[in-house]
Amino acid sequence: MYRKLLFAGMLVLSLSTCKQGIDKETYTKFQTRGNEVTNLAQGTLLAKVGSAIQQGGPEYAVEFCNLKAGNIVDSLNQVYNCTISRVSEKNRNPENELKDKIDEDIWRAFSTNNQSDTLLVGKNNFVYYKRINTAMPACLKCHGNPETDITAATKEKLMTLYPNDLAVGYKLNEFRGLWKVEFMP
Repeated sequence: MYRKLLFAGMLVLSLSTCKQGIDKETYTKFQTRGNEVTNLAQGTLLAKVGSAIQQGGPEYAVEFCNLKAGNIVDSLNQVYNCTISRVSEKNRNPENELKDKIDEDIWRAFSTNNQSDTLLVGKNNFVYYKRINTAMPACLKCHGNPETDITAATKEKLMTLYPNDLAVGYKLNEFRGLWKVEFMP
């Protein structure tokens, strides 16, 4: 417990130190933009996945995500001049694994402190992180308990498209991942 508190304190101290290197207006601008971008990305993906579930069930939604989710995020990257990604300790897509020590440290902070968002200020960039929860019951059709929430057909599709899938076993409103948005000033 002491290590977790010490780590959280060090993270807050480092974040506030980073924040002191820029003016409040710039910091607020990038934090607001990060929130706007992640809300739009989340809303767009949820709407498209919801439509895919209605059109062909969870199996079709898994296939849709495999083929189209990256394109949706890439189009938002171009509009907002940023790089949007998702990262998780329990990733489905191997491209969404925690990339470096900073991702790992931020992951621990979010998983232990129920944090909602964070903006890191680097020498040449701003990196915004925001939590992703399993916010709707429909999420559990692909990310829930494999024994009770996910159908056999959906499990088969997941194993075909994501043989090393780790993104299952979640409950409603549980912390599942992070949006990561990198802005270049």
